[in-house]
Amino acid sequence: MFASYLIGLREGLEATLVVSVLVAFLVKSDRKDKLPQVWAGVGVAVALSVAFGALLTFTAARLEYTGQELFEAIASLLAVVFVTWMIFWMRRAARALSGELRGKLSEALQVGSFAVVVMAFLAVAREGLETALLFFAAAQGATTTVEPLIGITLGVLTSVLIGWGLYRSAIKINLTRFFTWTGLLLILVAAGILKYGVHDLQEAGVLPGLTTYAFDISGVLPADSWYGALLSGIFNITPQPSVAEVVAWAAYLVPTLFLFLRPQRSKTTPAPASSAA
Repeated sequence: MFASYLIGLREGLEATLVVSVLVAFLVKSDRKDKLPQVWAGVGVAVALSVAFGALLTFTAARLEYTGQELFEAIASLLAVVFVTWMIFWMRRAARALSGELRGKLSEALQVGSFAVVVMAFLAVAREGLETALLFFAAAQGATTTVEPLIGITLGVLTSVLIGWGLYRSAIKINLTRFFTWTGLLLILVAAGILKYGVHDLQEAGVLPGLTTYAFDISGVLPADSWYGALLSGIFNITPQPSVAEVVAWAAYLVPTLFLFLRPQRSKTTPAPASSAA
């Protein structure tokens, strides 16, 4: 539930911030007549994201065992790629996001109402499709679909409340710090999703070594214990992983954390040349 909550919170807040920037720009520009077009684009993007998530679930349920494992493995690998790209993109572009969106909306207003709908749709659809794919991949290790659904719903609702509070200036949070901490947690979640994807590839017979275990800590971390279920549900830490799972988990986690925590280089403008003789 927590992993799904984190996905819903992080992705939902990004989408909410995008929408709040568009709405604030229209309100301050005295173009409130275009607000219905923005909400129309947002509504279509949400509907598309839900339909995409339903399509993934429906497709996986109709496949045979081997095909289902392979389909879930591919979805997991794609989810890891998308979440990694999203984390680093938001870390790099968060400061310039507001100005970029306002510039694109200004251009869309000059084109017409349909352009405003398309612009709002594209701004939210990317986050929604990523959320659906990440949720599908993260929920594969769950024993029931109820808790992941509750988690992602609560995460999205929390992001909407935070976004509304920021828009109304009722609350102020350090977004840089927020995205840093949630980015760190999502990297851990993505490492677990990758580990699960490798396990699915082994289940499908694509990769060998399904029964070649790296270690067995089932005595210390029982799968039926509350803390074992917590670690498995959030980070996909299992008491008896294969060697390939552990190698994939470490090969992703270590360099990704290093690159994410590495200080960003600030762009400095060169000093003007001296005109002294």
